Amino acid sequence: MKKVEAIIRHFKLEDVKNALIAKGLHGMTVTEVRGFGRQKGHTEMYRGTEYAIDFVPKVKLEIVCSDDNLSTVIDLLTSNAQTGQIGDGKIFISSLEEVVRIRTGEVGHEAI
Repeated sequence: MKKVEAIIRHFKLEDVKNALIAKGLHGMTVTEVRGFGRQKGHTEMYRGTEYAIDFVPKVKLEIVCSDDNLSTVIDLLTSNAQTGQIGDGKIFISSLEEVVRIRTGEVGHEAI
């Protein structure tokens, strides 16, 4: 089992969600986050004054999937979250030792 964490732009969230559901992949956690990478923030003008926005608002998706579905999840994230501009985000993948569904006590793949 894998945990996929993706940092993407806000306006791409619906596209990613719909693509995952269309492929039969259900369940994700969405968190609003702020940060910066190579983009290093940006500047904005407000009433004639320039302001530095150091931390750019993004959305963090957390998706748990089987090893078999990992490449599908990555492909869907990449194709649906991409704009081709700097700041499109990143995908982080880590291994999970165990998953437990609290309601039923199911473990492993059955709990996903």
